[in-house]
Amino acid sequence: MSLFKSTLKQIQEAAEIMKLDQDIVTVLSHPKRVLQVSLPIRMDSGEIKVFQGFRVQHNDVAGPFKGGIRYHEQVDMEEVKALATWMTMKCSVVGIPLGGGKGGIIVNPKTLSKRELEQLTRKYIDRVQALIGPDRDVPAPDVNTNPQIMAWMADEYMKLGNLNKNGVVTGKPLHVGGSKGRDEATSRGGAYVLSEIAKERGIKPENTKVIIQGFGNAGSHMARILAEEGYKIVGVSDSKGGVYCEDGLDAPCMIKCKTEKGTVTKCETMYNHCESLSNEELIEKDCEILVLAALENQITEENADRIKAKYIIELANGPVTPEADKILDKKGIAVVPDILANAGGVTVSYFELVQNQNNYYWSAEKIQRRLKPIMVNAWKRVAEIQKKYHCTLRQAAFISAMVRLEEMLKSRGFE
Repeated sequence: MSLFKSTLKQIQEAAEIMKLDQDIVTVLSHPKRVLQVSLPIRMDSGEIKVFQGFRVQHNDVAGPFKGGIRYHEQVDMEEVKALATWMTMKCSVVGIPLGGGKGGIIVNPKTLSKRELEQLTRKYIDRVQALIGPDRDVPAPDVNTNPQIMAWMADEYMKLGNLNKNGVVTGKPLHVGGSKGRDEATSRGGAYVLSEIAKERGIKPENTKVIIQGFGNAGSHMARILAEEGYKIVGVSDSKGGVYCEDGLDAPCMIKCKTEKGTVTKCETMYNHCESLSNEELIEKDCEILVLAALENQITEENADRIKAKYIIELANGPVTPEADKILDKKGIAVVPDILANAGGVTVSYFELVQNQNNYYWSAEKIQRRLKPIMVNAWKRVAEIQKKYHCTLRQAAFISAMVRLEEMLKSRGFE
């Protein structure tokens, strides 16, 4: 089953539980606009190579389309359609005035020179610029994209005649209109939700073992934040493998080592009695909280029954398949779904867009003060819906999103 078909299945399951008008389901099951573009780039070797890019605009009833752009070899249209749909749901769960979009380019950016990467980025904006803008569609970073790439995108958009439109993308460097707190926003939002769960369910951080799969931006920030709150980080991994230390890891030291050596697999010698494991092996180790911060489809029906965690926090998009969801639910494992757990990122992206439009910038403390109640209130709504319908947290999150979308679609009209 494709990722997009899995997403449609999630929508349908939640719709049946809440008895949603089938016309609303039909609208939400089809992206508003789908774009595929060819990107010819002259490589450093002198040859011309053509890359394929995508932008999907799912739904904008709540506001401008919003969603990241990923650079990865496995990007395809079905994946981008799924991610755009999730973005619509995510923005609705936290109640911000944005819709859902997503983009991507089929490429391994690590194989490109800086010049090639910049040219590819600028060519992509050249191809999609007619469809994007602060009041239309606002891209952001995603897998393998970063503030520098966002700066190139904003610059190219304005060079094409869209002057003073810095808010065309978010996730920019601070000195060109970025927002403080954006680098840790995804993790900070997930941590706020986890803190509420811990208070409600009597979880004591000092007695709680955490494994983090995916030690990139979101995963490393999550490790630091949870360590500061007293949680015991016992395992981390990146694309090359993982490290598991039952006695615990020093998060700041691990972050420093990963930065210096490029992978956590070269950091196990910092500790005694550590195991070097694959990503697949790490997520099956003993822990109370498993944070998934890598890519899609990490827990499937093949390995779900071997998961030992009590709680799963989805900082990545789609790391648990629908088939795995059912197995985990039967095992009593609570999955805090991506459209809630990682919504801190898009929320602070919204803050960045607001700051760009007003040309007035907030402190990191103000960002956190505004982010926390949004995440806490979103969690409370989802938790209440779960109790009302006796469903999973994922189903409750989709219901929360679609209640809001239904109200807007029926008020505005969608025929």
